[in-house]
Amino acid sequence: MAALLEAIEVKRKMVFEFEGTPYYCLEAEVSTPTARGGQTLVRLKMRNLLTRAVFDKTFKAGEKFKEPDLELVESSYLYSDGDGSYFLDQQSFDTHTLSPSMVGDALDFLVEGALIQLHKFNGNPIGLQLPAQVELKVAYSEPGARGNTSGDVTKLARLETGLEIKVPLYIQEGEKVRVYTETREFAGRA
Repeated sequence: MAALLEAIEVKRKMVFEFEGTPYYCLEAEVSTPTARGGQTLVRLKMRNLLTRAVFDKTFKAGEKFKEPDLELVESSYLYSDGDGSYFLDQQSFDTHTLSPSMVGDALDFLVEGALIQLHKFNGNPIGLQLPAQVELKVAYSEPGARGNTSGDVTKLARLETGLEIKVPLYIQEGEKVRVYTETREFAGRA
């Protein structure tokens, strides 16, 4: 039997099941009443892992959630077409297809052969989890202007996936850079 989790135990970045659907906690806020006899409430900002919808919901502290039958499987990105994006399970060598809504904007960080974590709920793929940083090649970048070096000066660079980010002036076309997947910001040279 799956372990039960009380609402007050749910913290940021935890996964839980509510009404038969897996959710990811983005924020958790506990409000303790000042009057005697009041109930402790937990406000959760949560993302539905099936539909990607984000919303706030308030629960009583004692409400219980099941741990979802959620599995992370290492997979490699193969390609995308009109039907979806294709991933190869690195353990069973099965090919999984994810719809564009399941992938979201993750294609901005995926190059052929990139390893990611595929979420499976009850054995079916429902989405993916990107690493904190990815390495991408700079496809185009404007040349830096000489003498324009006071302070934190950046320029726009287009990466091999089409993603545009701000990079320091010294980054040249053809170089590999690391990018934070959560903030879409330059992390350093690769």
